[in-house]
Amino acid sequence: MSTIKSYEKELAFQADRRKATTEFIKITSDLWYDKAIEVVLFKNQIIDKNVSDIIHLHEYAGEFVQKPISIFDSVEILRAINDIKLPPSKLDIGKLTYEYHSDDANFNNVKAFVISKLKGASKAAEIAPKDVVLYGFGRIGRLLARELMAKTGKGNQLRLRAIVTRGGVSAEILEKRANLLRTDSVHGRFMGTVDVDNKKNALIINGTTVHVIDTAVPEHVDYTKYGISDALVIDNSGAFRTKKELERHLKSKGVTRVLLTAPGKEIPNIVHGVNHKEYSPDEISIFSAASCTTNAITPILKVIEDSLGIKKGHLETIHAYTNDQNLVDNMHAKYRRGRAAALNMVITETGAGAAVAKALPVLDGKLTSNAIRVPVPNGSLAILNLDIKNKTSLSSINTIMKKYALEGDLVEQIKYSLSKEMVSSDIVGTSAPSIYDSKATIVSDNGKNIVLYIWYDNEYGYSHQVIRLAKYIAKVRRFTYY
Repeated sequence: MSTIKSYEKELAFQADRRKATTEFIKITSDLWYDKAIEVVLFKNQIIDKNVSDIIHLHEYAGEFVQKPISIFDSVEILRAINDIKLPPSKLDIGKLTYEYHSDDANFNNVKAFVISKLKGASKAAEIAPKDVVLYGFGRIGRLLARELMAKTGKGNQLRLRAIVTRGGVSAEILEKRANLLRTDSVHGRFMGTVDVDNKKNALIINGTTVHVIDTAVPEHVDYTKYGISDALVIDNSGAFRTKKELERHLKSKGVTRVLLTAPGKEIPNIVHGVNHKEYSPDEISIFSAASCTTNAITPILKVIEDSLGIKKGHLETIHAYTNDQNLVDNMHAKYRRGRAAALNMVITETGAGAAVAKALPVLDGKLTSNAIRVPVPNGSLAILNLDIKNKTSLSSINTIMKKYALEGDLVEQIKYSLSKEMVSSDIVGTSAPSIYDSKATIVSDNGKNIVLYIWYDNEYGYSHQVIRLAKYIAKVRRFTYY
């Protein structure tokens, strides 16, 4: 009989937890769509997540901070957030819930705690929305479009207004582009609606008009004809890499800033979270978001350099194949890349080792690098073999990484993995550019050599870094609490 009662109690708890999670989802949606307040859970996005996803994220959060993070506590804190006046914000409910139990002796109630923690919001500067043009609509361009449209909310940050392509704008081409946005073999279906307006030559994404403009000559476009002004062009076409080439965008009417989604020449190469504050958008018009690999390894290398010091090291990237490679054996400008991408591991070069020095000059000349393209469509791994200045241990280095993943300037960039079973498909859809595999780290017996395994979604994680940098350039970063 006691076993039956215990089972019934478990069922009742599960029902209560799922009911609380339903309220959690409703409040986070209301905060986002009514007040432009985005709630995350230890950097994990929760907008449009289902009940099971939210419960799983709470379990991960509890394991991460080694303290229970209860959905019931999270809901109580969300109610308090919903009851107070806040500007457009991005708030980490996981961090708030964790801190409430650490500090609850100092507060009479949850609302008093929330008001105290978020008091800095009253000093937040007002932001003006920024028009965005995607120049190119390939793998990165479509992921940027998905994220920009999914996170439009009340439209007070980045507004996707146009997409520039080459190859014509016919009814057939528009429908093909719409289908590529709707469905993706790696990232699944777009959680929204995509329709075609042939009269306007536009895609209607989530009910919002996004003009599709055909040109190979950027300076010929007059964006003001489409009601676009003071726009940020995000160039993901691969056609332009130098300052002179990218300046062509600034000659078109309606454009004031340019962001390249690749390493650039003669322009600042930026890894958001590491060196973006060194370059003011008031003084510079053209920026580069560097490469996906550079964004994956630079935050980790900064942590190691700041905490332990780096003498020298080698980076080996195990990278998913890309559209640059051949589907079957054929001629290619690069050696080995001409061989069939889905059938071979292909050794190739990477400039990531040298590129890191553009964001972290202290590492100039200290890193060598190489890459191996492997037969997976997405999800990559960087292996960092580093000789360090100060002796460490496995537990010490994991403690350091967990601290940086939990607080400080790199919380958006570093995700700390506790999984013993992680493989490449597990990290697809992760918004952090660096996923630190704590179970794979190796430290030498003398504590002076370390081998770190850093996973990254070379498409999705990188796209989020591009958007973070775009928000900085556009000066639409909200009040945040991480």
